[in-house]
Amino acid sequence: MKKLMMATTAMTMLAGAAFADAHSEEVKIGVILGFTGPLESITPAMGDGAELAMAEVTESGALLGGAKVTSVRGDSTCIDAGAATTAAERLVTSDNVNAIMGADCSGVTGAILQNVARPNGVVMISPSATSPGLSTAEDDGLFFRTAPSDARQGVIMTEILQDRGISEVALTYTNNDYGKGLADSFQAAFEVAGGTVTISAAHEDGKADYSAEVGALASAGGEVLVVAGYVDQGGSGVIRSALDSGAFDTFYVPDGMVGVKLNENFGDELNGSFGAYPGTDSPGAAKFVEMASEAGFDGTGAFSPESYDAAALIMLAMQAAGSSASADFKDHVMDVANAPGTEIFPGELQKGLELLAAGEEIDYVGASAVELIGPGESAGNYQEVEFADGVYSTIGYR
Repeated sequence: MKKLMMATTAMTMLAGAAFADAHSEEVKIGVILGFTGPLESITPAMGDGAELAMAEVTESGALLGGAKVTSVRGDSTCIDAGAATTAAERLVTSDNVNAIMGADCSGVTGAILQNVARPNGVVMISPSATSPGLSTAEDDGLFFRTAPSDARQGVIMTEILQDRGISEVALTYTNNDYGKGLADSFQAAFEVAGGTVTISAAHEDGKADYSAEVGALASAGGEVLVVAGYVDQGGSGVIRSALDSGAFDTFYVPDGMVGVKLNENFGDELNGSFGAYPGTDSPGAAKFVEMASEAGFDGTGAFSPESYDAAALIMLAMQAAGSSASADFKDHVMDVANAPGTEIFPGELQKGLELLAAGEEIDYVGASAVELIGPGESAGNYQEVEFADGVYSTIGYR
């Protein structure tokens, strides 16, 4: 009897240890964004958005039997492909992340995908890389994005300009994958719709003086100057030079330019200018803003909701696969993102995880009304903004 009791006790201890091990599993998600560089005023809220989802899941105890989710940050710089690749390699080979939430800018995202994610079989979900070229990139089924392609943004820009009766614009873009892809998409859509682009000219980031670029833009003319750049870099430099010289007084600003830094840089000098960036008026969007406020950051910032959604999709796909290994859960990302299934919104990640654990289907709507199409990218929703009284505010959705 004593031997039986000892054996039973030993088995209980082993079972307890196994239970503890299962509940102490750590899932690591790399968060690689341009914490320095031309988007550094936007990326803090993006990182916070992703980590809000991770904290929610960890607290729920519902992921893979109680796994703890840890964020490991890396700096993409947004513009330096070599530095971004090195940062991603550290996340994968040294920190052993299970997946990557990121990157942010299109060029560094493509570099990480080809040089790190594919060779190591690691899932990436970008919240903000929008180059149309990423739609056809070789990705081995590992790459997704919660922000829409600039092929969609070009159409939205055209609609907004036409609705305001604007038929002739000058266009400048940052000289990289993002800028060129957006410029080409917009020009194609605008001209098909009957508009005229008087000039499409690249600008380099990091310059102290953009008077030469603005001079060429002014010579070509246009009712509005479209600035497809970065708010913390050349885009703002071009606007400053245009305002100081009187070359243009009205600007269209797409996603890479929309951030509170624009208000700080120009105030009421931009009154009457307008633009758009990804966003929706869905119930999930409002809930995310509320949750972000409680967590101490601004949930209305560009790509912060998309970052929450990117991290959430990673964890929900893991649950659907019953595994934190990218090779196992990559084929479940599209499943959890789309119908059919119970709709899941921000603050309901535990509900989603429990439904998946029970073998049920979910349709993750999230903070940005996620609907993944084609090559794993967002169908696309945008919020239109306008500047008045020295700040921009949302005036509609498309």
